[in-house]
Amino acid sequence: MTKKVNITTDSGADARSISAALAARLKAHRKSRKLSLDELSRLAGVSKGMLVEIEKGEANPSIAILCKIAAALGVSVADIVNVASAPAVHVIDSKDIPTLWSGPAGGAARLLAGTSGPDMIELWRWEMQPGEVFESPGHPQGTFELFHVERGELSLRVGERQLSVTAGCSAVARTDAPHCYANQGEETLVFAMTVAELSQPR
Repeated sequence: MTKKVNITTDSGADARSISAALAARLKAHRKSRKLSLDELSRLAGVSKGMLVEIEKGEANPSIAILCKIAAALGVSVADIVNVASAPAVHVIDSKDIPTLWSGPAGGAARLLAGTSGPDMIELWRWEMQPGEVFESPGHPQGTFELFHVERGELSLRVGERQLSVTAGCSAVARTDAPHCYANQGEETLVFAMTVAELSQPR
């Protein structure tokens, strides 16, 4: 089951205004590439209806859907949520860092920073409460993720491979296959994650 995006910031900014900003950026990227909604739907593998709802600021898309749209537009998710590094040196204020996943028990994933696509790098911080799970159908070919667990134990599944990453340990995974993060322990799981999407797979 793909978890839904819950776009919020630490400042408690109004969700409606954040959705409106997201809608405007998506529309701007689509128009700059002279793509119709039908064309973007075909390229991204996302229904036209969903795209219309996003551009109207009325949708609650999953991280997977945002990834598909970003890849089709040749940008990164960081571009879409406005935490990409536009100038050479760029500070992102804490209040502008969005939470792109919220777990049913209070967990959260924040996209701390990222570069512009299509070759892009993203820096995330995840907190998962016991029993919480996040599943992804997989990213574009050539995507790698780097993990470092600060607290708890990360249960990481990529394809048929299952790994356990304990506090203080790190892991590397090629995530262009279906994958899953889970907290099967009894304490809060906290980990940092870097996503690198490369147009030239290594």
